[in-house]
Amino acid sequence: MHDVRRWSDAHPSRAPADLPPLVWIAAPDALRHARIDAPPRTIAAGGRSFALDVVAPLPLNRAWIDARSWAWFSEHAFVARGSRDGERFVARTLWPEAFRIGPSALPLRPLDAGATLSTGLRAWIQRTPADAPYEAFALWQREPAASDWTGKAAIGVVLNGAQGDDDEAHAGHFSLVTGRIADDGSIAPWLVDNFYSLDIESEKGILAAPVTLDNHFADLNAGQSWYRPSWLLVALLDDDRSAVRVQSALGRVYRQFWRHQLGYYHPTDNCTSIAVDTLRALGLEVPARGPTVGAVAPLLLPFLAWRERSLREARVAYDYLVAERTRLLPAVAFEAVADALWRLVQGGAARGALGREIARDAVALVAIRVPQFPSSRAWGDAPVVSLDHYRRRLPADRAQRKIVPVPARSFPDELRDDDLLPPLPHPSDRAVRLWRVGPLALAAAGLIALLR
Repeated sequence: MHDVRRWSDAHPSRAPADLPPLVWIAAPDALRHARIDAPPRTIAAGGRSFALDVVAPLPLNRAWIDARSWAWFSEHAFVARGSRDGERFVARTLWPEAFRIGPSALPLRPLDAGATLSTGLRAWIQRTPADAPYEAFALWQREPAASDWTGKAAIGVVLNGAQGDDDEAHAGHFSLVTGRIADDGSIAPWLVDNFYSLDIESEKGILAAPVTLDNHFADLNAGQSWYRPSWLLVALLDDDRSAVRVQSALGRVYRQFWRHQLGYYHPTDNCTSIAVDTLRALGLEVPARGPTVGAVAPLLLPFLAWRERSLREARVAYDYLVAERTRLLPAVAFEAVADALWRLVQGGAARGALGREIARDAVALVAIRVPQFPSSRAWGDAPVVSLDHYRRRLPADRAQRKIVPVPARSFPDELRDDDLLPPLPHPSDRAVRLWRVGPLALAAAGLIALLR
């Protein structure tokens, strides 16, 4: 993130727009205001009707659209992205058009936040089931509040919940979003910046790349809404400079990520840490929450090795325990960013460029909840808020845990650039060295004492 910080510091008032980001659509055609019948046979839009088909499920995808899905979508007008072939339309993405936040300003509905906004957000997230209806409301509006949000720029964070059929996914997922409210209030074209391991083959075809919001949520294979509920916190802005700063910075991060200068390691370099590190490097003061275990963590390494029956697995467990929680757990990061934004709109001092821009330009803070779409997949849940919460979600019998095996996809050595720097050591590397050197140092000290 040193590159991002230097670049941002060089442009303290307004960062330049970088080259347009690479956006994956994989759907050359779109039908707007579309309707289907149930069971689905046709899709109608713009006065025309097409025979409806959908893309094939990926071989590793264990759940799919079913009769409940079609019944639900038959009640909505939606945007369908896909491929049109004569009188046939093959849908790839289905996004309800009612899932919008404008163009008129939303009603103000402050949460019972207590001391911080994060406490109210946590209660809101945890009390609603996965299939609860879509909702969007303003948490705060600048006075006098604008009645028309058309064209307002947006910057925000996305929290995807826990999956109901994968015990490795109870923490959820985290990403950043930028965009502008369309004339009809649509948020579908916004960009969601998603980081995901490049070195495995995702069972759902999830892309580590900027994708449109409707693709991120509603792609029939990769869409988050097909397997868990989600929440967004969005700052609407009179000026797009902070959104440009964030999106341009993420373009710089992607370039390092795609060429494997920035690796993906779940405890320390993951979807949450990459996003939060970028915000901090740009000057948003996201408060840290500290690690799960502090200075005494090295003492736990032998116990972890005994419990895991593997030094390699013990090292991974150790790295989770010492990771700063806003860089590890999506729900904790979501709450921390919310507190940072809330402090700014309440008049708190901003020292960094991004913080100053948001403080000057924000006109509203908006909370959005996107439900899980019905399908053959189990219903999801709210994401966990601690490692202990994660542990309590897991079946005690490890044989009963639902794990989705995915094949590795190694990055070819011949594609690695010559200027790549060596990866930074993991925290567990220092703990292992301590245990290797520590006993020897104690023995040497004892020997010296005896010789005296």
